[in-house]
Amino acid sequence: MAERENRRGPRRDREEAAPEFADRLVAINRVSKTVKGGKRFGFAALVVVGDQKGRVGFGKGKAKEVPEAIRKATEQAKRQMVRIPLKEGRTLHHDIEGRHGAGRVVMRTAPEGTGIIAGGPMRAVFEMLGVKDVVSKSIGSQNPYNMIRATLDGLAKEASPRSVAQRRGKKVADILGSPAQAETEAAE
Repeated sequence: MAERENRRGPRRDREEAAPEFADRLVAINRVSKTVKGGKRFGFAALVVVGDQKGRVGFGKGKAKEVPEAIRKATEQAKRQMVRIPLKEGRTLHHDIEGRHGAGRVVMRTAPEGTGIIAGGPMRAVFEMLGVKDVVSKSIGSQNPYNMIRATLDGLAKEASPRSVAQRRGKKVADILGSPAQAETEAAE
């Protein structure tokens, strides 16, 4: 019985010592409902949360007060986090395109020192994800909800060389094509 308690103890400690997440408020909408005595106002918040090490999520919350809407959105974002593979922990592995509704975004890998070249909601996603160098463009809908969903749709399509090699049953060097291999193929 004592052994089981010891086994459970560290697991709880690990959960409590979970990585701290950064969050970014992207948009707040004031919505009104007309009732018999006048208008009732509420607020809708859109928040992006990430650990800046390859995990990101977004959430939306609605409430009568702004802080409560932000808290609800942050909780939802933490529940919906996804892991995205990053190249050298700073950029994307390859160019990708994401779509959601009328929103369409194009994201391109960039050399070191480029920085984050992206508009509002997309910039928030990249900053919370931990991407340092990326060039992106939003084409179509400028609605922040659609832009964030399109960005995450594109990021979900990204595949690291390791995952591609594992899926094909090959080595990472075979997928990337090492320089020595290219020379031997050119000689043949």
